Amino acid sequence: MLLGISWAQAQTGHLPEIEVRGPRDASIGTANSASEGAVERESYQSRPKLRPGDIVEAVPGVVATQHSGDGKANQYFLRGFNLDHGTDFAMWVGGMPVNMPTHGHGQGWADLNFLIPELVSGVSYRKGPYFVQNGDFSLAGSASMDYFSALDAPFAELTLGADNYRRLLAAGSRTVDDQTWMAALELQGSDGPWQVPENLRKANAVLRYSQGSQSRGFNVTGMAYKSDWTATDQVPQRLIDAGQLDRYGSLNASDGGNTRRLSLSGQWFDKSPQGQTQASAYAIDYRMDLFSDFTYFLNNPQLGDQFEQADRRRVFGAQASHSRPNTIGGQSGILSFGAQWRGDRIGNVSLYNTQLRQRHDTVRDDKVSQDLFSVYGEQLVQFSDRWRGYLGLRGDLLRYDVLGREPVYGPGNSGNGSDSILTPKAGLVFTVTPEQELYLNAGTGYHSNDVRGATITVDPQSGLPAERVPALVKGRGAEAGWRYSPGEQLSLTTALWMLDLDSELVYLGDAGTTEAGRPSARRGIEATLRWAPSSQWRFELDGALSRARFRGQAPEGGGNHIDNAIETAVSAGVIWTRGPLMATLRLRYMGPRALDTTNTVRSSATTLLNFGSRYAVNKHLTLGLDVFNLAGSQGNDIEYYYASCTAGEVASGACGSGIDDRHIHPMEPRTVRVNARWTF
Repeated sequence: MLLGISWAQAQTGHLPEIEVRGPRDASIGTANSASEGAVERESYQSRPKLRPGDIVEAVPGVVATQHSGDGKANQYFLRGFNLDHGTDFAMWVGGMPVNMPTHGHGQGWADLNFLIPELVSGVSYRKGPYFVQNGDFSLAGSASMDYFSALDAPFAELTLGADNYRRLLAAGSRTVDDQTWMAALELQGSDGPWQVPENLRKANAVLRYSQGSQSRGFNVTGMAYKSDWTATDQVPQRLIDAGQLDRYGSLNASDGGNTRRLSLSGQWFDKSPQGQTQASAYAIDYRMDLFSDFTYFLNNPQLGDQFEQADRRRVFGAQASHSRPNTIGGQSGILSFGAQWRGDRIGNVSLYNTQLRQRHDTVRDDKVSQDLFSVYGEQLVQFSDRWRGYLGLRGDLLRYDVLGREPVYGPGNSGNGSDSILTPKAGLVFTVTPEQELYLNAGTGYHSNDVRGATITVDPQSGLPAERVPALVKGRGAEAGWRYSPGEQLSLTTALWMLDLDSELVYLGDAGTTEAGRPSARRGIEATLRWAPSSQWRFELDGALSRARFRGQAPEGGGNHIDNAIETAVSAGVIWTRGPLMATLRLRYMGPRALDTTNTVRSSATTLLNFGSRYAVNKHLTLGLDVFNLAGSQGNDIEYYYASCTAGEVASGACGSGIDDRHIHPMEPRTVRVNARWTF
């Protein structure tokens, strides 16, 4: 039984497979917590996706939005966090990490725009710091995705939509004996609803070779992605209210960027009754140039506040793990252990002040090298037919070297060092009946800080002394959960959780400095429902309530609310299938949240309703229709509260030290897309 549990967990982690199927949801007898699982393929493939990153909304409690152009990483929310672009939410695709440490824009940057959703074979997730396999960026949770190794049949799909949206996807595979080649090509362009056309141009390609069987095999995957775009960043609400700016207008038509990602990865596995072994390695070549302007003319009334963030890096990594059955004190168990290494060779991570994308001042220009070495072990024991539990320990060592090349403050902000951390994990499961289980989990985890904050001595903007920050920050979490699953038709889970962080330190890529944060505490409750009363109907409902506060005495004039921390998230979906027709309706609600630490300013709530349908005309042709924002809601994808000044406000003398205001990025209006797929 225990070996079956271990293999089910390995499947959830997406071992490279030849068989065309996805992982089953974690269920009675296999799950070790209430908040881990695998999303059923019918759920994430049927839902309309405005952007590739929307696929992570299939993870219960996750909200993915956008506050800039569609070439930029999504904004993520989960468990009382505004995760920015990925901090504290680790993502993996095809055995490769997506999050970028010491990134030009923000720590943990997780850009999923290279993902091709139609190729995703499975989405597995874990929430909380209770799992030894998960390290950096996984305090709130993690999601792992992989691609099919083989497709049912080759196909070509064309999608057209409003605002000059067009997308072409072609994919196919060929198998001879136990050897399979799979390839896909995606081309996409769009102007979006913005008054300044987005002019998105995107090219994406995947090539995978796989060989083997269900018991032993490997794959090698190459990916190539390139995108450039013009962005409409968030704009002040005061200008919209005064009729001076349209909701979809821009204050800087030269914002935007370009990015490129090339990768080569390999995965190998061996499964036998004596144990299971996995190994993988990857190499990534990545670059990004991002031009943003959030404060307009506040800091530089003559040239404006636009800035460029540049990132050039190569990422190398490898990992291996092994699990095997054993006996502890006469009780059956499974021993699992593994090792991981990731090395980032960042040739250029820089911040420049710009005007119309032309550099006129260098704030930071650094060369960084960092390595993260990790080892872990876990012992799972089946105490009886009704009790099982595990103990685990993970160790991480981070080494880093920062070379500052900006001539004034660069030498003083250079340096090297190391940091290490041990994070124990534990879980206990009680099988109440064959249909329901109770879970208790606890553990410590961590996230890394931008290592430039660990070597900084001088604020590059002001020249004043700056305080260094720890490279690794610990968090502690616990969770009690319940799962009820009387059969494949119904699954219900609930979880009460808590998470405390030693600090909320954030490296500000927009300023080149580290913002000191206080210790924090988060508490919440989550519930999920999956119900398929018949072969035609499937219902899904997720709800999450969170409370996020700073700990300790608030500074004078401040409060203890964590600004922009999500408080309420509800999502619901229904899928109806009858013969060749499939239709789905998806609703997402994100409640109001504090925009400042005193909770004086709160965001508005947003409700988004999407519709999708597919009709198989015959065995070759399938037609589709997606309607995003079906109700035409005028909600906002994101809201911030800070000070800014426009050129007009500077000229009129109304600027002063800045005008505090909401800054919003609106949800896209009702948008229709049609597609046709031809299967060969």
